[in-house]
This record gives sequence, structure tokens and C-alpha cells, in this order.
Amino acid sequence: MDEKNNAFYDAIAEYYPLFYRDWETQLEREGLGLRALFRGKGVERILDVACGPGTQAIPLAKLGYTVVACDPSPGMLRKAQEFAKAEDVLNKVQFERSDFNSLPEIVEGPFDAIVCKGNALAHLLTDMEIETALLVFWELLRPGGSLVIGLRDFESYLAHRPGFLPGLNHVHDDGTEFITYEIWEWEDGPPIIATQNLYITQGKPTKLHTIKRSVSLRPLSTDEVKVVLLELGYEDTAQQPDRAEQVIYARKPLSA
Repeated sequence: MDEKNNAFYDAIAEYYPLFYRDWETQLEREGLGLRALFRGKGVERILDVACGPGTQAIPLAKLGYTVVACDPSPGMLRKAQEFAKAEDVLNKVQFERSDFNSLPEIVEGPFDAIVCKGNALAHLLTDMEIETALLVFWELLRPGGSLVIGLRDFESYLAHRPGFLPGLNHVHDDGTEFITYEIWEWEDGPPIIATQNLYITQGKPTKLHTIKRSVSLRPLSTDEVKVVLLELGYEDTAQQPDRAEQVIYARKPLSA
């Protein structure tokens, strides 16, 4: 498990819902969007890898799916369990601590679908790491099973190499503000690597406090991911936009 990545997500887990304009609406949209993808494909049992605070696992459980949710960050898992309890689905989700490589030792397949959203795959910086993760997913999927990958829409990032990205500004009832923005640093590689420096400013206007947390990413294009999926034997690959993400769908062949 990459302790640098874990430290980043442990540090921001408490704030995660504030990275969305409306957390409850985000949960509902995630669940309904995935249900639409799974409709007619015999999906009942789902593995949510890099589940974060339960952004996908919780709404899927509320919709009646059997969900196993994994994440390497202890802080994110605690937050996910807290939200699952609040949504009354804690007993409907099996939470486990695991990174991609450890999944076969932690969970028992096969699964009808695997969900890897929230830009998780971009934390794998080498071709070998990416291929290995997709092979792990293959082994845990049943023949005919579905794979859903959500990535930040990196096409424009790669073209323009942004240095500054605005975030959100929440103003709470007591006047406390929560403000986020990002500073990005770029390394040409190959492969191209980006450091995402996340700044979180909070407090009242007369006394604001800022923290900075950093994480390395590989800004993968969806074409790069789809090429690897096809090379490994996945089929029926497709892509669609989903707000800030590009969602890639693929299927393990029935004959596999």
C-alpha cells in the first residue's frame, strides 16, 4: 500500500463531502448512473475498489445491490462506514482495507461488476501497475462481468497543462467558510506525471487557516486505458461523460 497516497486521503477524508456542491445529490446520481449501466446485465454482487467515503458503495447498497467496498486509506474507510451508518446501510456493505494488488487475498470473487471510480486508477504511475490492476479486476470478475472505471477528464489537462484549478466555496450557517483550490505541477516523463497540490482554507473571514496536501497522479487519457483493456481481452468497451469524470465501461467475455 502506498503510504504517501494513504496519508493524502487520510488527511482529507473528513472534508470529502465538501468537495461536492451537494453530497446527498452526488450519492443519488452515482447510484442511479451505475444502475443504468448495469441494467439488463445480471449484476447483483459488486466490488467497489478504492471506495473512498462510499460515494458509489452506499447508493448501490441502498438500491439493493450486494456490495463489497475496499480502500487502502484507513481514514476513508472510517468515513465510509460513518456515512453508511447514517444512510442505514452499514450492515449491507462489507468494508475491507485493501489496495488493488491485495484484493485477491482480501475478497472472494467472482463479482458481477467491479467499480473503480473517483480517479483512483490515475494513482498508478507505471504501465506495469496499470496492467496489473486491470488483470486483478479480470480475475475477480465472472465471465460476462462488467468493469466501470471513472477518470478525471484529463484530455484538456494534457493539452494545456493547467497550473491553477478553482474548487468550491461553502459558507456554513455560522459564517464559517470552506474553500478549495488546486495548484498542479507537471513532469514531462515519459510518462507524464502531475503533482496535485490541494489547498483547503477554512474558518471565518477574520481568521482563515489553510492546509496543503499533495499527491502524484498519472493523467491518463481514456484512449490509453481502453487500449490496455482491449490488449488484456476485455470487450464491448465504451465511454461516456459523467460530470467531472469520463466513465469507461468494459466487459469480461462470456467465454473467458
